[in-house]
Amino acid sequence: MNVDGKAYRTIWLAPDNKTVEIIDQTKLPHLFTTVQLTSLEDAAHAISAMLVRGAPLIGATAAYGMCLALEGDASDSRLAQAYETLLATRPTAVNLRWALDDMRSKLLPLAPEERQAAAYRRAAEVCDEDVEICSSIGDHGKNLISALWEKNERKGVINVLTHCNAGWLATVDWGTAIAPIYKAHDEGIPVHVWVDETRPRNQGASLTAWELNRHGVPHTVIVDNVGGHLMQHGLVDICIVGTDRTTAAGDVCNKIGTYLKALAADANGVPFYVALPSPTIDWTLEDGLRDIPIEQRDATEVSHMTGRNSEGELVTIQLTPDGSPAANYAFDVTPARYVTGLITERGVSPASREGLETLFPQQQAMTAS
Repeated sequence: MNVDGKAYRTIWLAPDNKTVEIIDQTKLPHLFTTVQLTSLEDAAHAISAMLVRGAPLIGATAAYGMCLALEGDASDSRLAQAYETLLATRPTAVNLRWALDDMRSKLLPLAPEERQAAAYRRAAEVCDEDVEICSSIGDHGKNLISALWEKNERKGVINVLTHCNAGWLATVDWGTAIAPIYKAHDEGIPVHVWVDETRPRNQGASLTAWELNRHGVPHTVIVDNVGGHLMQHGLVDICIVGTDRTTAAGDVCNKIGTYLKALAADANGVPFYVALPSPTIDWTLEDGLRDIPIEQRDATEVSHMTGRNSEGELVTIQLTPDGSPAANYAFDVTPARYVTGLITERGVSPASREGLETLFPQQQAMTAS
């Protein structure tokens, strides 16, 4: 995507082809700055402190974290240490484990002196594959938006409600839930996006709005609790959200507040779609409510907020009274029965094992064996 006329991915290699560079998303939307990662510890911090976030980008950063970890020591023990260190950074996003498993399986059979070069090659492939997957998700999701526009006889604007940030900042490029919006907008379909602020951390207001603004997509930031009201009054044509982990049965784990949007959509007959790259499908799980670990983050994300003051300075303020505890559940699970369909790189499927296995038959074969 473009930032002030320059094309960016969210993660890339510096000219030395070893140092990893990222966009520091904790500084957006008020400051666009990049950070260099030179060690395993840098990569782990970038993930845990959310300089990078979004399941696909977490996976890509973990892959490069393995590369950085092998500098000067590519032994089996170092590989195992890097794997465990990175795995512990974020417990919910399945792409993290997927990327680490993929890297480990490809590196262990190699001689130690071959591992780091092979790791960099594979990490680059992980990034390129994510871009292709997200672009394809965008194509399939765009068809849903286009169908709504045709149904309206190409009149008016298609209003899309999204939650959190599932745009290019959450992936290597394009995004998941926002990719269909970019594709529709670029094709000339009039779209308008209702952007949930997405407390805590305000990733909708700070990241999704920033992205859409840079790309020229009409949008309006709303507080999280407005979504149901908009649906009641016919002001939402379709909901599209992302996911950090989806079970084989179609339950969806996404940023906290997603479940409430799904309930409102169901009550008002608004289609509710989830956009997901296949690495976010956890084929080992069936029941999302029972089996998906829900990350609980630091309470200061709820009790405090960072923004720009009237002098243009970034400041952090306390919102809650001294002595009042705060709970910070980062994700919730939306049962499959509330999901109209899953938008994947291979097409749109019902939110069910049967639906997913139709698109990914190799998984059906693996299950049968």
